[in-house]
Amino acid sequence: MNKKDIIICRCEDVSLQQIHDFLDQGYITFEDMKRLLRVGMGPCQANTCGHLIQREIAKYLGVKVEDVPVHKVRPMAMGVPLKSIARGEDDEN
Repeated sequence: MNKKDIIICRCEDVSLQQIHDFLDQGYITFEDMKRLLRVGMGPCQANTCGHLIQREIAKYLGVKVEDVPVHKVRPMAMGVPLKSIARGEDDEN
């Protein structure tokens, strides 16, 4: 199967070919991939693609998967009701 046809990050529609292209350009961390390709930034927050990308980086570098740092998770501090946004409220309570 062609690497262009293998989707690694379904949320952001990133293929295995794109991952390999960026690895070849020297972007060898998950954080690099996250910033450039937006992997791990979709609705699943890398729950689907995170391990796959970590594995590809490990294979490329010739190290164990456990030695490849995972991405930083930055969850929202609190939810915002849509009605607050619609009203233009600026209260931080």
